[in-house]
Amino acid sequence: MAEEETPRDRRWAVPLTLIPAGILALFWFWGRPTLIAFGLLVAAMAAIFTIFYLGLSYNGSRSMLYGLKPLTTRMPAVTQPKGHVHFRTKLFWTLGILLLYFLLTNIYLFGVDQLTVIDLFHSYRAILAGAQGTLMHLGIGPIVTGSIIMQLFTGAKIINLDLTDDEDKGVYQGTQKVIVVAMIFIEAIPQVYGYLSPSGSLVSSLGTISPGNGLLLANVIIIAQLVFGSYLVFLMDEVVSKWGIGSGISLFIAAGVSQQIVQGTLNWVPGNPGPVTAQNPPSGAIPKTLWFFSHYTASQMAGGGWEQVLLRQPNPLVALVGTAAIFFLVAWTESTRIELPLSHAEARGARGRYPLRLIYASNIPVILMSALLANVSMVTILLWTNPTLIHFPVLGHQWWIGAYPTATQATLLGVSQTTPISGGAYYLSTVNGLEAWLLPILNYQEYGGFLVGHAWWQGLLHVAVYFGAMVGGSILFAKFWIQTTNMGPEAVARQIEASGMQIPGFRREPRVLRRVLERYIPVITVISGAAVGALAAGADLIGTLGNASGTGVLLMVGIIINLYQAMGREQQMEMNPLLRRFLGGES
Repeated sequence: MAEEETPRDRRWAVPLTLIPAGILALFWFWGRPTLIAFGLLVAAMAAIFTIFYLGLSYNGSRSMLYGLKPLTTRMPAVTQPKGHVHFRTKLFWTLGILLLYFLLTNIYLFGVDQLTVIDLFHSYRAILAGAQGTLMHLGIGPIVTGSIIMQLFTGAKIINLDLTDDEDKGVYQGTQKVIVVAMIFIEAIPQVYGYLSPSGSLVSSLGTISPGNGLLLANVIIIAQLVFGSYLVFLMDEVVSKWGIGSGISLFIAAGVSQQIVQGTLNWVPGNPGPVTAQNPPSGAIPKTLWFFSHYTASQMAGGGWEQVLLRQPNPLVALVGTAAIFFLVAWTESTRIELPLSHAEARGARGRYPLRLIYASNIPVILMSALLANVSMVTILLWTNPTLIHFPVLGHQWWIGAYPTATQATLLGVSQTTPISGGAYYLSTVNGLEAWLLPILNYQEYGGFLVGHAWWQGLLHVAVYFGAMVGGSILFAKFWIQTTNMGPEAVARQIEASGMQIPGFRREPRVLRRVLERYIPVITVISGAAVGALAAGADLIGTLGNASGTGVLLMVGIIINLYQAMGREQQMEMNPLLRRFLGGES
């Protein structure tokens, strides 16, 4: 639908021009900004209210989101391939994007004082597939957050779109792009105020060029790099999805987690600067174990050495065992499925099966839930520490929302400044291994410090709240994901019917197929969400290598298995093009 064909109520232009003009006038007269600051604010207000105008002024019979098409159709995007893409070409693009991802994780942000960087996403770094202080600092966070917002709005029927209709689905995806870009700015801008501080040399250099604007221009440069890196990740995800194998988001997560697990297993460098000692052992689980065995006597091992090797961070042996156990559990659940028999309506003797896996909603629900918790963590940190947001009414600097330690307190407690020590943020934060909860329960007098000032029962409550949030949230997102990706009973019934197949003993009609599938898919969806949530949270309670988190390990194993299966399907379609219609939906 071209812009001239889009029905609009032009009267919306009046209030949506007067409101930002009034805000800018107030800011000009009371804020006394510099011309550069005022120009940046004008640009931001113009972009925001243009989007509002495009949506609110739409006067057609369809969803309001159709009004955004003049914007979404002009956004940079990766072209959809025409026809079948050969397996070798897909493999080339997948490996090329993976190498580019690793390259970007090693390009540090220009002008940032790396010694003062505070990572707001420290606990969720593996899941967000990013690298602290680099172009990949935000990782896939904005993309996943945009997906969460769209799924919540669709599930709540706030967005009235039929995702089985190609045009509606295109509008849905275009709107999601707009939200992703908005989330890039929303997550990037707060980073530079106290968390990604510009270096003094950059500020002074820019201050020489534009007196009084050195800090502002330095912050703009850092934000521009974050925006560039994040949108590049978005385009890289599109390249893999359209020209490669699997999903770019999944590929980046698997790559990042694999790197952390390898380092957590084999790294012989101690965690802190200085020589290797019992208090500063090698970081990797295997070198750490070998060091204690070679430097401790049997009596020393019995007096505390075994505890260091088996339970204490970094990377105890129980984390190695737990990570291996998650590998096998995920592999088993991925292979567990119900297979519905199918027969071809016309070709006699042609039979097949439609698999309904136990992990039917894949790993996406736990990604979305972890990304939601990461955003909760970021918001609570900002509300507690940001000089502006601490004055926010009701929520600003409130311990019950989430309190965080100062640099001195963090050193005394042995935690990072992004570790919550009280409030809702504490109970929703990731539980990092047995050291964080089981040891204090067994011997609170000696290990109570790991609970950062809480009683043992509060540690148990933390475990229960975190575990319940992961399971419940994953179930909720599993339901949303099934509906938004055409994996529900009605959509699957249409897919089977369109392929010429039917369930033996039932009429070849979508309504009949839907009733049969409704016996299985809703139940499997709930079980799927609960299973991935419980596996991820359970792995966090045990501990994982390289602090990859339970969610990270779960995702990595599931992603590798799904990638292997996707490669198998691609090879099958390469050998037999007739299978593309059913397996790949290609002509």
